[in-house]
Parts: sequence; C-alpha cells; structure tokens
Amino acid sequence: MKSIRGTLSLLAIVVASLTLAHAQDPLPAWNEGATKKAITDFVTKVTTPGSPDFVPVPERIATFDNDGTLWCEQPMYFQLIFALDRVGKLAPQHPEWKTKEPFASLLKGDVKAALAGGEHAIAEIVMATHAGMTTAEFEQIVKDWLATAKHPIYKKPFTECVYQPMLELLAYLRANGFKTFIVSGGGIEFMRPWTESVYGIPPEQVVGSSIKTKFEIRDGQPVLVRLPEVNFIDDKTGKPVGINSHIGRRPITAFGNSDGDRQMLEYAQGGTGARLLMLVHHDDKLREFEYGAKSHIGTFSDALMTEARNKHWTVISMKNDWKTIFAFEK
Repeated sequence: MKSIRGTLSLLAIVVASLTLAHAQDPLPAWNEGATKKAITDFVTKVTTPGSPDFVPVPERIATFDNDGTLWCEQPMYFQLIFALDRVGKLAPQHPEWKTKEPFASLLKGDVKAALAGGEHAIAEIVMATHAGMTTAEFEQIVKDWLATAKHPIYKKPFTECVYQPMLELLAYLRANGFKTFIVSGGGIEFMRPWTESVYGIPPEQVVGSSIKTKFEIRDGQPVLVRLPEVNFIDDKTGKPVGINSHIGRRPITAFGNSDGDRQMLEYAQGGTGARLLMLVHHDDKLREFEYGAKSHIGTFSDALMTEARNKHWTVISMKNDWKTIFAFEK
C-alpha cells in the first residue's frame, strides 16, 4: 500500500509540475526551440531593470504586418475577396459593368481574367467598391461582411483564420509593457472595425493604406466621405513612412512575412540597442500553405532570405516552430 501511495504521490507531483509549467508558458502554441527562445530572451533582456539592454516602457514598440503574418492571406488577400463580393452586390447599380473590364469578367465568375490586368485592375475594383460612402457606412459594410463571409477553403469566418501563435505573441508582448501596432499594406479602414476584438489592437494603433476622404455635412450631420483616390500606400518603403507618421517612434521589434515588409524590418533594426526582427515563412502545406519566392501573394524572395541570414533576422518556420497554427485545428 505504501508503495502504491508513494507512486500516486509522485505522479501527482509530476502532473502538478507539468500543469504549472504549462500555465507559466506564455507561448504554448510555439514549439520549444531557438525561435521561441529568441523571443523570450529578447523580452527578458529589454524588460529587466538593470539589464544593459533595458528599454523604458514608452519605447517598447512592436509592429506587425497583417496579411500572412497575423492572419492567412491565401488563396488571395481577404480584402480583395471582400471587394469581389462587393462587385456582385453593386452590379445592379452599374449596368455598364457588363461590358467593362475587369468587372465584366468578375460578373461572369472569371476572377483570373479579371485580375489579369494586375495592379491597375485591382485598383479599379477597390476604388469602385470602397469609395462613395461615408467612413461610418464603410465600417458597417465591413462588419456586416465579416459576420457572414467564410474562407473558401477552411469554411471558417475570416476572423478565425488568424494564427494562434501570433495571438499569444501579441498578448505576451503587451503583458510585458509593449504597445503593439499593425503596419499593413491592407486598407486602414478595412482593418480598424475588427482588429481590437480579434487581436486586442485598438483602431488608433492600426497603420495601413488609405484613400482620400473629405469633410461634408449630410442631412445636418458632419461626416467624412471616402473618395476614389489613393491617399497613401503602406507597403515596402511606405511602411517606415507610415510608422513615423502614425507612431512617431522607431519599433524595437518588427514582424513580417514577405518582401513588402523588408523596409519595415530594416527601419526597426536601424535604431540603437537590442532588436528582434522576425519573418514568418509559409512552409507548411499540410496545415496551411507552402509558398515563397514564386508566389504572387506574400512573396518571400531568395534575396529576402539571404538578407535575413546576413542581418540575423529570425525566420519563423510555420512547420517547425508552430505547434498549432489555427485555434480551430483538431
């Protein structure tokens, strides 16, 4: 009996120790290894008083790309899917679209032909579907779409197609005095309606591309009207500009996943003191997608991989570093 009691007591201690260890792990969706250690080591040294790398709380700025870094971006950018859906809803008001490209192809269901026009075609689609209403009206349109739209492959709401390891990372950084910002090529007013509920990032901490707006009085009420003109593109060289304009501090850590994030990481690394720069590499074709240098979305070129190695940026392997990718995984 004593032997059995002793064995049970030992098992209880082991279970309790494992439970406590799990509770203390701020990043349970990350596999143990060099990548996870790089994150925790960085946070420890910049938040420990007396450390030569200590950073005061106001200077603990972390920036994150959105598409492909915080949520999925395949088979196409979610905002583009939103725009394509909007074309179908707005088509009855635009009979000319039946013969005008890229809208004619879209209405026939030929997305590939519609997007063959490249950036010009995408810009036309976005302007036609994102402008002409007030900012408040657009916000409600986005919320209504997200409430019903689902990912074409996962069949889950788009706001559930977010990366669990990155949600944990955001929470971990904030728990250690960091202010977290989104710095994305996506539309700023497309993201702001939902980033706080999904990521815990309030709208004032979202930096993105924008179209022009103008102030008007409509029905006796002051409003901002969205115009079909580009105001700012928050991608590539635009990201450091957006960071300076919206944040006013150079980040000490930055996270991206593609060539469009290169300049943001370079800008973050250009400051003094400890820095953590990371790139998400989509190399898990079983649980998510596998793409890189040849992808038309989220291009991770060989040149970027070389720069990451030379500048000691950490490349996050979705396949090897992430225990879980999505919360809905079984």
